Amino acid sequence: MSAPVPGPVRVPGRPLRVVIAPDSFKGSVSATEAAAALASGWSATRPDDVVVTIPIADGGEGTLDSFAAAVPGTRRHELDVTGPDGRPVTGAAWLELPDGSALVELAQASGLPLMSAPDPLNAHTFGLGELVGAALDTGVRSVLVALGGSASTDGGTGLLAALGARFLNAAGRPLALGGGALADLAAVDLHGLRPGPPEGIRCLVDVTAPLLGPRGAATVFGPQKGAGPAEIDRLEAGLARLAALMPGLGAAGQGSSRSGTSGAADVGSGSVGSGSVGSGSAGPVLAEQPGTGAAGGTAYGLAAALGATLVPGARSIAEHTGLPAALAEADLVITGEGRFDRTSLGGKVVGGVVTMAQAAGVPVLLVAGQVDGPVPAAVSDALALVDLAGDRAHAIARPGHWLTLAGARLAERPGAPRISSVPG
Repeated sequence: MSAPVPGPVRVPGRPLRVVIAPDSFKGSVSATEAAAALASGWSATRPDDVVVTIPIADGGEGTLDSFAAAVPGTRRHELDVTGPDGRPVTGAAWLELPDGSALVELAQASGLPLMSAPDPLNAHTFGLGELVGAALDTGVRSVLVALGGSASTDGGTGLLAALGARFLNAAGRPLALGGGALADLAAVDLHGLRPGPPEGIRCLVDVTAPLLGPRGAATVFGPQKGAGPAEIDRLEAGLARLAALMPGLGAAGQGSSRSGTSGAADVGSGSVGSGSVGSGSAGPVLAEQPGTGAAGGTAYGLAAALGATLVPGARSIAEHTGLPAALAEADLVITGEGRFDRTSLGGKVVGGVVTMAQAAGVPVLLVAGQVDGPVPAAVSDALALVDLAGDRAHAIARPGHWLTLAGARLAERPGAPRISSVPG
């Protein structure tokens, strides 16, 4: 293991202040549950230490819970929406924040776990649009849309359709929902699209993928949603059609009138709203921007049609939930996720926590379900639950137990937590 990031000197006998800030272990435990288990294990071994839990999300599942736990005065609203496979989703939630903004989480309405079975060509984001519409109905001043864990690759067209947009084939008929139908897209009509909120829409994105190409939404994330090679090709073709016909029209996201928005006849003539990624650029340029491929291209759809801005989900959520202030007083931080690999440092929770900890001079300890790839030099110590449990099946069967054990093991390691033991 590489040398730790220089941090506070550990004075023998002095309690440590430990911040525990994990992501969810997807399909296993939430970020809140993971933080509690790690804290339990650490405190059982070192009961005098001060342990602060700050569960973090990256814009995927658990984002609402992270905000609700950390931001006083939030109000939870629930409604029934259309799921990604057309079945109803009961009690999908969004949060009204004290500053007059709304937080909408894609995973609540259009997440992959809501599917009865993967359906990469037909899954859609219509339900997410219903959530956004419900928030707009209350008069919120801005909307945060947490993008992550999506079931679809529809470029956000389902969401936009729920808000009044129309996506038409060569005969002028509305396309079926889902990314597969976009290969037949001939025109986009945004005349009926309702305006965004006065202070705009911000997308919390957890990836840096562009919309198109070998690193894009269909190629990289399509297989996770059940797409094979032929389906990936069709989804890529559909997203390319969307980028050509809806290249960036979204002044509405900046609170302006709809008069500058193009309709079906001249839909390709608009420009990207002043606040969006790729501001002032044409569709192919916007489609190449990092993050526009998030959530199957939903980030692109919101940026192009409503002028949404794209911001790193993990860092934005960490700032809202008070992680920077906690790190300023911390001796070390523990973070983690279900699987640590080469993508973990690219906009996800672990990468965000590591970057912020480095800036604060705080050592980082990592716990993951499994570790696939080299651990960066900024991480002082790492544990994989599969190593503790013996195999993946046992780790998944009792995640809380193994997370508690991981917390204890990190606390009891000789010289733990790999901070200098020179007296101060």
